[in-house]
Amino acid sequence: MAEVFLARHSGVEGFEKEIVIKRIRPHLSATASFVNMFLGEAKLAAQLSHPNIVQIYDLGKIKDSYFIAMEYIAGRDLSAIIPKCKADNIPFPVEYCLKIASSVCEALYYAHTKTDAFGTPFHIVHRDVSPENIRVALTGTVKILDFGIAKAATQLHETKAGEIKGKLVYMSPEQVMGKDVDHRSDIFSLGVVMYEALTGLKMFSGENDLTIMNNIIEGKIYPPSYFRDDVPEEVESILMKSLAKDRRKRYQSACDMQLDIDTFLAGHEFTPSNIHLANFMKQLFKDELAAEQERRIAETPTSSPRFYTPAPNHASPARAHPPPPPSPTISDVREAQEQERAKQDRAQGGDNTTSGAVESGVIEIVPAEMTEERTATEGLVVPLSNEEIDRLKTIADRKNMSVEDIVRDIVGHFLKFQT
Repeated sequence: MAEVFLARHSGVEGFEKEIVIKRIRPHLSATASFVNMFLGEAKLAAQLSHPNIVQIYDLGKIKDSYFIAMEYIAGRDLSAIIPKCKADNIPFPVEYCLKIASSVCEALYYAHTKTDAFGTPFHIVHRDVSPENIRVALTGTVKILDFGIAKAATQLHETKAGEIKGKLVYMSPEQVMGKDVDHRSDIFSLGVVMYEALTGLKMFSGENDLTIMNNIIEGKIYPPSYFRDDVPEEVESILMKSLAKDRRKRYQSACDMQLDIDTFLAGHEFTPSNIHLANFMKQLFKDELAAEQERRIAETPTSSPRFYTPAPNHASPARAHPPPPPSPTISDVREAQEQERAKQDRAQGGDNTTSGAVESGVIEIVPAEMTEERTATEGLVVPLSNEEIDRLKTIADRKNMSVEDIVRDIVGHFLKFQT
């Protein structure tokens, strides 16, 4: 369907931000229905701005291929967290499962009740609430992603009657039967995800899709306490209500479900925060995160340091500052001056007059008694910019003085007023 890439967006002054690029696969770019669905995802998701929903940054097109630039969340999907807990023989903590579900409820309620600027509801239904689309960041933030098959009255691509999209085992009975779905379908799907997290088992299974569909419609749902003893009765009641096959008996809004979850957590002996969930994630994936960091370090080219170091190509010429040359010594200045005098003698027929400035951009200042005889370690060298040298020359010409006299006069006045 679509290819997903981790990319780095670069800007001025070394600005960098990791983003995700989702691009239509080349062989599908010519399929009008798929392109319309892809564009519908971007335009729909761009309308949603919520802390628990992955943000869309841009929609673009390169040649015949469309792409979406979206927020990158460093973390793991529930599709990785649940199996990892099972592999490590760690029962998924009930409190963390509820914490995640509460955040998903908040995001869903925002999307379900989203309206345009005129108050007209979008009637958004995610239709694909599944472990792959629930991401837990390493900061403990929970985000829902991929509104790619969401159904809204204003989206470009209309789902054909009876056409089933999404991951089968997480669908609601009405979705499987091809009926019109509303926000209560997402609540059922979230309940299926919670059930799988708490028990470590798929709620619906079968030899083929038809068997799975029959189980979703008619099969019995065993309470999670049937497989796990430590599931509190209140949590089981919340879960079973969300899984009612008759949508009229389910929670009628994600907000109602979130309220029951948060009420239980508020009275529970442990109410997890984002920090708790973040620590759980870092401990659970400690080895993977360390290996990932080492791989990133190894793959980062030396020309692209992990920390920005200003360089001339990152700034405009007016702001680029190359390292200054080493300060010249007295002997360097004297040699340059002698070369300059010789050059002027040749050009002016032996006139040994000098302005005291040299091409190296420095002026030598020495005591008067050392004028006739100087050593390489005595005296003072004052580095000046070319602009300063030019200004001194201009003043010297205007006052009919040498540059040495001008500098001597400036230093004398400065010392006079300082004492």
